[in-house]
Amino acid sequence: MELLNIKNLDLAEKKVFIRCDFNVPIDEFGNISDDRRIRSAVSTINYCLDQDCAVILASHFGRPKGKVDEKYSLAPVALRLQQLLKRDVTLAKDVVGEDATSKAQALAKHKVLLLENLRFEAGETENSEEFSAKLASMADFYINDAFGVSHRAHASVHGITKHFDNAHKAAGFLLDREIQYFGKLINNPVRPFAAIVGGSKVSGKLEALTNLLPKVDKIFIGGGMAFTFLKQMGYDIGASLVEDDLLEDAQHVMDEAKRLGVKFYLPVDVIAAEKFAEDAVSKIVTAQEIPDEWMGLDIGPATVRLYREGLNDVQTVLWNGPMGVYEMEKFARGSSKIAHFVADSYATTVVGGGDTADLVQRVGVDEEMSFISTGGGASLELLEGKILPGVESLIKKD
Repeated sequence: MELLNIKNLDLAEKKVFIRCDFNVPIDEFGNISDDRRIRSAVSTINYCLDQDCAVILASHFGRPKGKVDEKYSLAPVALRLQQLLKRDVTLAKDVVGEDATSKAQALAKHKVLLLENLRFEAGETENSEEFSAKLASMADFYINDAFGVSHRAHASVHGITKHFDNAHKAAGFLLDREIQYFGKLINNPVRPFAAIVGGSKVSGKLEALTNLLPKVDKIFIGGGMAFTFLKQMGYDIGASLVEDDLLEDAQHVMDEAKRLGVKFYLPVDVIAAEKFAEDAVSKIVTAQEIPDEWMGLDIGPATVRLYREGLNDVQTVLWNGPMGVYEMEKFARGSSKIAHFVADSYATTVVGGGDTADLVQRVGVDEEMSFISTGGGASLELLEGKILPGVESLIKKD
């Protein structure tokens, strides 16, 4: 899949609207705790500034549900952008109101304007035609560099593209890199190719699992989703998280793996506790016999060893979803050990955004990974074989 390339646009001295993904985590003091998404957008912004452009940036932040909420202002992002770009960034007081429109109109070349949170306007998530047109009217060119929301048919990602022809829109460097990386990974990986799939629910990963099966050599299952498979195998899983309505689907995935000759790994032991809390009593139990009132919250040491052995010879690893409830230190050990092992391997290692990206950063091995995606949901939909709404109109047609 080849996308319209920013380098083929005649941007010189024009106004450019760049949709970024600045939806970054903020701590209790209002400080940005991980600025990877902001840093990832800098190369596209700088490229446009080097073409003597006036740059209008837009992003959502959190879920203010179509209403202005100071808690979700992009002010901290504007501050961080200034530091990274080493130039002033003006934050508009609104999105398409009088302040934003007048500032966009008067914006001179080499200047950067950041619109306020797109989701302060209900029209953004509704993919409103009127809102899309107002955003489009601000600039001569449209660049999508927001991979993390390109699976959403929102106004600034999908609706706005209808107002620009192919000579006036393109993918930014980040979006293009993500699409090319996942395309190569799915269609032409260096083998053996293994997928580590975790997270809490099978339902969120079912299509991705089904689509991955014909492409991978091994699949390692972890997290809460493992218990649906273990229950289907007749194991006692106690009070662990399970999706009873998906037991047949879990069986189908296992049958399909067997038919295709894909090695399918499930936990052999887990860290179980009576409740999900830091002070909970926990113990290592086999996956076959979790006590009635107990729940599995992490993979156990034998599973870590088994997965390490299985991953030893692989050349490509795709990881989407943690192995346990990593946010609580007590149940983070399995995820942490797998993260260290994957980071130390000589394989090409791709982390599929979201919780997994957060996990490898917490563990401190993010720099050791070959590629960390900026979008959890978007990368999952790519793995499901879908064409993302934000990418569809940017595909180069011969």
